[in-house]
Amino acid sequence: MELGGFRVPEEVVRIREGIRTLRIRGAGSIARNGALALAIAAESFAGEDLEAFLRYMELVADYVRSARPTAVSLPNAVSYVMSRLERFKPTSVEEARRAVVEASREFIEYSENAVRLIGELGARRIERGDVLMTHCHSTVAVSVIVTAFRQGKVERVYVKETRPAFQGLITARELAREGIEVVLVPDSAVRYYMKKVDKVVVGADTVAANGAVVNKIGTSVVALVAKEARVRFYVASETYKFSPYTILG
Repeated sequence: MELGGFRVPEEVVRIREGIRTLRIRGAGSIARNGALALAIAAESFAGEDLEAFLRYMELVADYVRSARPTAVSLPNAVSYVMSRLERFKPTSVEEARRAVVEASREFIEYSENAVRLIGELGARRIERGDVLMTHCHSTVAVSVIVTAFRQGKVERVYVKETRPAFQGLITARELAREGIEVVLVPDSAVRYYMKKVDKVVVGADTVAANGAVVNKIGTSVVALVAKEARVRFYVASETYKFSPYTILG
């Protein structure tokens, strides 16, 4: 594929299409793949023209960023990597390439560590014998639940189907592989099953400056039902999901 006169690696196109078509799901996974795509693009650039390299990387960054405009983790990941070029002020293509690749690796490592740490911190909120509910598919929410289960705290997890894409099935499979008792429930039955639940754990696509959470459609219904039933509702999120573009959510 050509972009502004530059050849874009097929792997970058594949990653971008995977994000766009929901084959790559979960805000954290989207962010990590976006950073990886930039590293692949940088490594594939041929030539010694620094200005051409910088122009090429800006085009690729915009291309990757446009794959999922509603998930702030993606543009934040792209900005993390590209800002390194602005601060580093490279004097050659090799220096610029190294800056992009190193920033990409740093972000991916930071993101993966965040999932583990949030799992550990979130598990502290879970008590022995708790029955949980979750919505959609979130790597960090799964991390919290799995960590708590390994500590002997989780009795059962109710997972909402999350139509129309049924992301709840992904969550259900991941939890079941850990040996957790999972009950897949229809979205419309959340109020009925909430009376069996001790705590709700979900992820987030975006966190606004005022603390408002943007997540898969249906999350607000779960939150309202949990409030009605006086069930604690927890949102697990990495800081790179905070949105710099909104004040009020």
